[in-house]
Amino acid sequence: MSRPRRRPGSTGYALSRRGTFSGIVFVGLILVAALFAFLYAGPGPGAAQGTSTTVILPRGAGVTGIGHALKRAGVIRSEGLFDVMAKLTGGSSLKAGEYAIRSGESMAAVIDDLKAGRVVRHFVTVPEGWTSQMAADAVNASPVLTGFAATPPEGAILPETYEVRRGDNRAAVMDRMKAAADTLLDRLWAARKPGLPLASPAEAVTLASIVEKETALPAERPRIAAVFENRLKAGIRLESDPTVIYGVSKGAPLGRGLTASELAAATPYNTYKIAGLPPTPIANPGKASLEAVLNPPDTKELYFVANGTGGHTFASAFADHQKNVAKWREIERRHAAAAGAGSK
Repeated sequence: MSRPRRRPGSTGYALSRRGTFSGIVFVGLILVAALFAFLYAGPGPGAAQGTSTTVILPRGAGVTGIGHALKRAGVIRSEGLFDVMAKLTGGSSLKAGEYAIRSGESMAAVIDDLKAGRVVRHFVTVPEGWTSQMAADAVNASPVLTGFAATPPEGAILPETYEVRRGDNRAAVMDRMKAAADTLLDRLWAARKPGLPLASPAEAVTLASIVEKETALPAERPRIAAVFENRLKAGIRLESDPTVIYGVSKGAPLGRGLTASELAAATPYNTYKIAGLPPTPIANPGKASLEAVLNPPDTKELYFVANGTGGHTFASAFADHQKNVAKWREIERRHAAAAGAGSK
């Protein structure tokens, strides 16, 4: 017995149409979800040049402003999706700064970078023993900084590596260097060894700058500081070649030894001629030299001379010092003879 056919307007046809529509909606949702997943977790746009794209996100931009900047830089495909996903995953924790977004980096990874603050790091390094003019030249030469930094007084900054951000003001960076020096000096001066022949923190910086320039060996700094302080206490002139050089060239390397006329010149920095300390530091001393000057070892040594191996030989008696000087002169003669033979 055959079944009767249902008319098109019957319940069976209505259910069939609703089922088809639901299926289309379901497939559509899957496609939209897949598109969102691709835009969020899939590979992002490639860099226009090189392996990354630099993006600078200013402070106070907000999630919407950040998304606009990223889209304009070509590192995300959808500002709207970025806005939604950034807010869902903690948009308030996005950090301003300069970022190098890798070519093809996903939006998910970009948001993670911004939340973690993985900014591009820039540094300005001032080595120990640099003059203030050298430090100012380095700050003013930095391509990521703005403005102009005036040369601070000699000895006023702390040699160190300073992290800076693109757009930082050069004068503000120099102020940080000066503040670091002041903070360190205040702490070390307050804890200084009793009985030092130094009347002020400024004198400590001046002597530390001489110690800084006298040796490249960290282990020798305390011993050299003690020698100079013993000489100050005894009223003996410091007789330091680096001070004479500063009087000749303001600390720029001479590229040669001092001449007899330079050693005899009556400049305020010629410690072969003047008693006590020179009028200002001759460089910017580092922390180790300041510590050596403010907490020197107890010794009776008054002299030192180069030993030919990068260090110095020390002596308490002048007669012993003369013997050490004679050894150094012999080393110099041998070096000169060898150099002359090699040039033939």
